[in-house]
Parts: sequence; C-alpha cells; structure tokens
Amino acid sequence: MAQDPTLSLVVTIVEGGSYVRDFLKSLELLDNPPPMDVVVPYDASIADVAAFAIEFPAARFIDMGEIKTEFPIGSEAGKHELYDRRRATGLAAATGDYVAMLEDRCRPDKDWARALVKLYAETGMNVIGGAIECGEPSGLVNWAFYACDWGRYGRPFASGAVDWVSDVNLSYSRKALDDTRHLWKDRYHEPIVHWFLIERGEKLWLSNEAVVRHLRPKVSLHHLLGERFAWGRLFGQIRVRGITPAKRLLLIAAGPVIPPVLWLRHYKTQASKGRAMRYLAALPCVMVLTMAWAMGEVWGYITRRA
Repeated sequence: MAQDPTLSLVVTIVEGGSYVRDFLKSLELLDNPPPMDVVVPYDASIADVAAFAIEFPAARFIDMGEIKTEFPIGSEAGKHELYDRRRATGLAAATGDYVAMLEDRCRPDKDWARALVKLYAETGMNVIGGAIECGEPSGLVNWAFYACDWGRYGRPFASGAVDWVSDVNLSYSRKALDDTRHLWKDRYHEPIVHWFLIERGEKLWLSNEAVVRHLRPKVSLHHLLGERFAWGRLFGQIRVRGITPAKRLLLIAAGPVIPPVLWLRHYKTQASKGRAMRYLAALPCVMVLTMAWAMGEVWGYITRRA
C-alpha cells in the first residue's frame, strides 16, 4: 500500500498556558490520523513551555529566543507580530507533504487530520482552509467577535473555491509553501500569501469537512476594541502596499462606508446559516467592533504602518 503523506501541524501559541496543553491533548484524540509532524514555535515571552516539551515529547518545540517587536509586546500590534513570527518559524521548520496551521485555542474535530489528507487527494488543490465553529456560543461579546472575524467559516456552507480562507484553520501543499517562502520567511501574513497565489491562477479551497472549534476566554468589549483597531490597521497597511497613490486615496475616502458594508455582509452571512436572530441580538457589539476595525484599517491606509 502507498504510504500516507505526512501532515505537519504548526501550532500558533496565542493564549498559552493550559490552552497549549489542552490543544496538544486534543491531538491524541484524532481518529486514524496520517503521520504527523507537530511543530510548536515559542519565544521568550511564553512561560511553561519546558514543562509542555517534557509532557509531549512527540512534538517539536522550537525556541525562537527573545523577539524584538516594532511595537511593545504588551500592545495588540506587538502581540500580532509575535503570532506572525511564530507562524513563519513554524512553517520554515515544517517537513510534511502538507502543512497545516491551527491556534492553541482551537480544538480539531476527531477526523480533522484525516479529512485534510483526503481533501488534498480528491481536489488537487494547493491551499485548503477548513470550517471554524464558535466554541463559546453563550457569550454575546465573544459571539459578536466570532461573527465579525470567522462567521463566514461557520457551517453550514458548501465546500468550494473562495476568495478568503483563515489562518486559524489553514493548510498548504508543499509546493504552495515553497513557492511563497519569500513572502513569509520573516512574518507570515495570510493576505499577502493568498493574493500572490490567486494572481498566478491558484484557487483557495474552503472545506466543510475539516472542522475546528474556536475557544476564546471570555473577553470584554473594551479589550476587543483595541484588538480590532490594531488588526484593522495591519490589514490596511498590507492592502496599500504597492498600490498607486490615487488608489490609496480612494480607499481612504471610502473609509466611512466600511462599517455599514460589513454590518450588511455579516447579516447576510449569518442569515444564510439560520442565525439571523442571534446576529441581530449581537448587532450593537458588532457595530462597535466593526467601527473600531474600520478606523484601524483607514489609519493603516493613511500611515502605511502596522
């Protein structure tokens, strides 16, 4: 029989602590997984990693040392830079035929790994993203965050070619990873990698079979505002790289319409999934979060800084 391809899994530490342990334990529950290469990059800002390395000897823990970030590590921009650099380090170390990325606050369904390998064999695609379910549906603020960020990836939806897949549940063929190495060798930015692949004719595939549950500690709306602004600013800065001054000015001028466009888009998405009433209940939170994002995005257009 032909040998199964190897699936590398880059674990992005976001929450740290018990989330890392619980995530690695969840991998032990996978049904009939292919040969796996689990890579856990960490830096000096993360505690308790030595204990995890002892507890999970099959995983490869990669010490990145102390990382100097452009913004303070405690800021949302600084945190995001750490996530980007951890992902890049993990991707560079991955040895598998296919390479997936999950956050430590995700819990893959038991058939997640086997489903990914099957999907690559069946579709011939080079980029496959999976479904992201909200693991904490009872918290209104948390669910509003989920609806804004990953609502489009919640089931039900039909698998197929899409314009966006999320780095929260994402995988690449070895070819796609090697062909884009120059784009992510220092910091991994999902839009930059995917825009490059799309421009050369590749398709992104979103599957409803490879499923993870996203868990996030209960968070305040106040905390999320800073995060939304910083992440929006990063996206804005990425989006205006290499465009003409005239197009940049058009994006800046269009800034005020971003929030209402997002409100309508998110409503249509959730309504199509049978969650219109839940969305309307969370709409005040959604409106505040999207306005914070839009202000950050426009500021990124203006300053060209993350």
